[in-house]
Amino acid sequence: MSNPEKTLLVVEDDPGLQKALRWAFSDFEVVTAEDRKSAIAQLRRHEPQVVTLDLGLPPDPGSASEGLATLKEILTLVPDIKVIVVTGNNDHENAVRAIGLGAWLFFQKPVDPELLGVIVERAYNLFELEQENRELSRQGLKEPMAGIIATSPQMLQVCQTVEKVAPTDATTLLLGESGTGKELLARALHDLSSRAKERFVAINCAAIPDTLLESELFGYEKGAFTGAAKQTQGNIEYANGGTLFLDEIGDLPLPLQAKLLRFLQERIIVRVGGRKEIPVDVRVVSATHQNLNELIEQGAFREDLYYRISEISIRIPAIRERDGEANVLASYFLRREIEQQKKGNLTFSPDAIAAIDAFDWPGNVRELANCVKRAVILAEGSQITAQGLELDVPEGEPLPLNLREVRVQAESRALLQALARAGGNVSQAAKSLGITRPTFYALVKKYKLDIGQAGT
Repeated sequence: MSNPEKTLLVVEDDPGLQKALRWAFSDFEVVTAEDRKSAIAQLRRHEPQVVTLDLGLPPDPGSASEGLATLKEILTLVPDIKVIVVTGNNDHENAVRAIGLGAWLFFQKPVDPELLGVIVERAYNLFELEQENRELSRQGLKEPMAGIIATSPQMLQVCQTVEKVAPTDATTLLLGESGTGKELLARALHDLSSRAKERFVAINCAAIPDTLLESELFGYEKGAFTGAAKQTQGNIEYANGGTLFLDEIGDLPLPLQAKLLRFLQERIIVRVGGRKEIPVDVRVVSATHQNLNELIEQGAFREDLYYRISEISIRIPAIRERDGEANVLASYFLRREIEQQKKGNLTFSPDAIAAIDAFDWPGNVRELANCVKRAVILAEGSQITAQGLELDVPEGEPLPLNLREVRVQAESRALLQALARAGGNVSQAAKSLGITRPTFYALVKKYKLDIGQAGT
């Protein structure tokens, strides 16, 4: 099952009820069928996660036999699917039989679309949760992209690139502002590679004094300098067989850049104070928040080293460049902090959600995490407000938080814009949107839009 859409199959032989249910589930792609044959065809074609099934199907709508047979066939083909059977008021026996055959729930007529909508949504969420649990079990509970939250198209693209690059030994450069998660992605490159069982060694080139950095990278021999009491491996040698992550490589001093270049070219090192050449098999992943091209122009970074460390370059977008992801990250950090701080139930207020979405987050994920942590620690009520986050509330209308509201607003705006561009000509407006004129009018009626006297 690979269909990413929320899809509902409605098996119902009453055209009027079919139409009513289609309108009731605007958050789903709704496909319909009127008998067993068409139901199985739609099941194979659309791969729905949830099915509503009327037990009274032709050729014998007065009996539940055809409906029960359809239920058996559906569950034989897709055992994990959630089937909600729809029965008459006096058909409790067949409802129990359906549950015994594997139906998830039964719902009695007359159908209340709003209540059925809640049930279908719960069925879908359960289906998704079970699929996720099965996937984790299949992977042996391993989580190679641990800690990486990616819901925006921008970050999903980054994750897809990481998954493609990870199995190779290509020297990889991660580019991005401070706090965007470069080390997490470097670990993902390691965890998804054939080196995953070996060491992942990280060193921050900006955090170690220049005088110590060479010995940290390459190691040293006994007596190489004052205090060198014994032979010591460097991080490159220690990472042999695994992955070496050089964070903030843009801060690497020029003399060390030359020595690192030689290692990348020849894959051998010489410890400080030594002469023995030591072969090392290690994958190198580097990262920086700096513009290396500008450093090259300034003479602060070697161009030949740049080409060696960037066989593959991956740019990690800042939070402000990730569509809608700030609030997803904030919700994740909120749940984490509630658990760690044992604060009970806390939620973000609407003004907090709007403020999180509007803020630029110059410190990116790190700043957002710290902001939420501080707000949770200091929270007194049941909600965290924009003031509690120390953020300004943005001016203008808040973004709708309900997906149905978002869809209504987007489709309403598209209808009105198309009509305006068509000079009030409904036929032309419908054509430009790729829909029929009756569909255009149906949507106008559904969203209660005022289109004046337009009707041509």
